[in-house]
Amino acid sequence: MIGSLDATEEYNNAGALLGLDGENEELLGEVMSNLQKMNPLKRARTMNRLTAPPPSSKGSRAEMEKHFNELPKHIQEGLKKGELRLADTVIYSIKPATSKTIKLFETQDVKEIGLRNISNAKLPKNQALLVSGIILLAGISADQTPDMVMATNFTGFEGVPAFASGEFDLKANKKQIVPETSNNVFKTSGFTMVPAGYYKLANPRLIHDDILIELTVSLGTMQGVNANAQIWAGLHGTITTP
Repeated sequence: MIGSLDATEEYNNAGALLGLDGENEELLGEVMSNLQKMNPLKRARTMNRLTAPPPSSKGSRAEMEKHFNELPKHIQEGLKKGELRLADTVIYSIKPATSKTIKLFETQDVKEIGLRNISNAKLPKNQALLVSGIILLAGISADQTPDMVMATNFTGFEGVPAFASGEFDLKANKKQIVPETSNNVFKTSGFTMVPAGYYKLANPRLIHDDILIELTVSLGTMQGVNANAQIWAGLHGTITTP
């Protein structure tokens, strides 16, 4: 703890101590003058507030910061230079549940608002996503036309037992991120603090740009699955973006 103003005199450049540049030297002079007039206790408390580190990041952003060294070098450099920044996002896609194996992201996919927000099952260049959670929802469209699929009301897997009893897995560039896991983890009805169909990963993982994303839902039965059933999938987390 800094007990008196004398401690600040170790710094020849007081602006460096408080993170101020030359343009703010006049303002800094007023601050230092006011500090000298304070009693030692108040002065110490004020100096602690002035020199305290900024609040730590929270949520998926804090998770991304832990994985910074795993980012490709060109993305690291973009973040350091301010050419890229971190943003919250959900990468999503809708696919019909017309078979026991539903691939939510495919190489022939084309980005289209309301259906999916990436093309070719890959992130755009200079984007890397730290997956913090996965969302799976079910809905029944009026028919299989794109407009009707976009207008579908999606809810939890609780209403489709065949979906809830199935499994899912997530891979990136053929590497396993989440192994085969029961879809029961997406049954969040009654969990007031959890969004519908949301599964939080205990071990968030990075997906780099231009890497194939494979999120697959596998069903044991098609019993009770409507012919127009749709699955909405989302990868929630922090992404690098211009």
